[in-house]
Amino acid sequence: MTASAQTARGSDFAALSRQVRAANLLQRRRRHYAVRISLTLLAFLLVSAGFVLIGDSWYQLGIAAVLGVVFTQLAFIGHDGGHQQVCKSRRANDLIGLLIGDLLVGLSFGWWLDKHNRHHANPNHEEHDPDIGESVLAFTAAHIAERTGGPYRLIARYQAWLFFPLLCFEGLQLHVASVRSLIQGKQRRYLRTEWVLLSAHLLGYLAAVFLVLSPVKALAFIAVHQAIFGIYMGSSFAPNHKGMAVIGPDEQLDFLRRQVLTSRNVRGGWFTDLLLGGLNYQIEHHLFPNMPRPNLRRARGLVYQYCQEHHISYTETSLVGSYRAALGYLHQLGAPLRRTRTG
Repeated sequence: MTASAQTARGSDFAALSRQVRAANLLQRRRRHYAVRISLTLLAFLLVSAGFVLIGDSWYQLGIAAVLGVVFTQLAFIGHDGGHQQVCKSRRANDLIGLLIGDLLVGLSFGWWLDKHNRHHANPNHEEHDPDIGESVLAFTAAHIAERTGGPYRLIARYQAWLFFPLLCFEGLQLHVASVRSLIQGKQRRYLRTEWVLLSAHLLGYLAAVFLVLSPVKALAFIAVHQAIFGIYMGSSFAPNHKGMAVIGPDEQLDFLRRQVLTSRNVRGGWFTDLLLGGLNYQIEHHLFPNMPRPNLRRARGLVYQYCQEHHISYTETSLVGSYRAALGYLHQLGAPLRRTRTG
């Protein structure tokens, strides 16, 4: 590639960014977030009140399922806070992330933010994206080649079929990883605050469940709640990058193409926006992580047109189509292990 071509490519995102700023799409939407946060917290309080009123009953499993949905909606708000989408000041956004993440949901905000920022910097990069790094599932051909035996090889062989069942444990895994991160002291900026808030969540959650419910019902409640939370969270993130381009260790892409070519949008209306927490506009979110969630839909048309003009592949599909693509990719990756078994 010539020097002039490299310069032109380097300026592609700058030109798009100017268009986005001119359209005021990076302006904070404080009223929108005030309403969204209030309604989500109200839902949390209503579900909590229902839990107390119903008492020691198997009907609580329904409450557990609804609470799993509410937890995910809260996590979406924490995600927006982590990306500095809600308020102008970083301190206010971090406070939202800490209160929602550590205190209400039980996830370490500092641990998640560090991991998520590394993912945004290098999406689907074999060496640098933690979301396709060490995992029960194998997300690259290199990971498949490393599965030489044991249960991980068996799981990778049928990982497309096991994907959703394994998500039942994703919520628990996130809680464990959060506690482990605090014990290791890796996230020092809010370490003491996170210890206090996360401890308050764990103690309050377990105390409430075991004081209101008998031990067997309490364990069933926790299992259903964490399973729904894990499935919903995992299902919201799965369509975004799985089955999209994977960047090898020696490949170099400019910022615009690195973000667009590795991301997938999900078509839909307001319900899809609500269901997926705005993550259905994954391309726009990766290009402009601090863009407020309600502005992503408006940015979509602008970004799509820009990509068409610059001959950059812009991937968008239905929700079902996104799962089909992601699961098909996982199934294809596991094919060599299935052939080895039958051979």
